[in-house]
Amino acid sequence: MTSHQEMLKEQAPCLPWYQDNSGEGEGIHAPSVCAVLAGLAEIGGGYLVWQWLRHGRSLIVGLIGGVILFLYGIIATRQEFASFGKVYAAYGGVFIILAVLWGWGIDHRRPDVSEWIGAAICLVGVTVMLWKR
Repeated sequence: MTSHQEMLKEQAPCLPWYQDNSGEGEGIHAPSVCAVLAGLAEIGGGYLVWQWLRHGRSLIVGLIGGVILFLYGIIATRQEFASFGKVYAAYGGVFIILAVLWGWGIDHRRPDVSEWIGAAICLVGVTVMLWKR
C-alpha cells in the first residue's frame, strides 16, 4: 500500500468515493471518525426537520434536513465493519454523546449529572465493542 493510500485509509474512510478492500479496517480509529461524521449528519439533519415541523421554519429548512439525513445513511454504510449490527450498536453510543453535546452547544441546555454519567457509560460500551482483538 502506498503512503497516499494509507493516508486515505486513515483520513477518508467515510467518503462515498473511498473504497478500502484490504480487510484491515477493523480498529478503533477509522470507525470513530465515521461514527462522529454520521452522528453530526443525523443530528444536524434531524434538527433541521425538527425546526421545520415543530418551530415553523420554512420548507427549505426541512428539505435541507432531509438531504443531510440521506447523507447520514451513506456515511454510516462507509464504516469498515461487515456487520450491520456492530456498526449501529457502536454508532448508537457515539450518537448519544453527540446528542448531549448538541443539546448543550446548539440548544444551550446544559446537561445534568445523570446525562454525563449516561454518556460516559455509552463511551465505555463503544470502546469495548470496537477494541481491536
